[in-house]
Amino acid sequence: MTEMPKWVKKQKYSKSFEVIKAKKYTNKDFRIDKGCYVLIRIYPDTLEIGVAICDYTHTILKEFVGKRAQDLYTSIFDYSQKNNKRWLTRLEHAAYLGKELKKAEICLATGAEYVQE
Repeated sequence: MTEMPKWVKKQKYSKSFEVIKAKKYTNKDFRIDKGCYVLIRIYPDTLEIGVAICDYTHTILKEFVGKRAQDLYTSIFDYSQKNNKRWLTRLEHAAYLGKELKKAEICLATGAEYVQE
């Protein structure tokens, strides 16, 4: 039987529970999201983050502006769903967006330069 993680206190476990070790991500694992790509920048003068949603003809379709990562990604997801845009079709692309937005938020708070990966 697999040993249960010590940080879990009251949860039950399914009979098929297992711990899966994450494999190291490399650039060879990258797959393009056919929905869009995003450009992220910070606006130090207004303490805001901008997210440009771009198509693959390199046209900026929309820009979302806000102060917090969570406000931005939920606004983008909500708008995309409500308007049937299908911008972020890959889960790893959505995860990347969240990571980059949090990084931009931290850069704004600390005064550091933000560089999108």
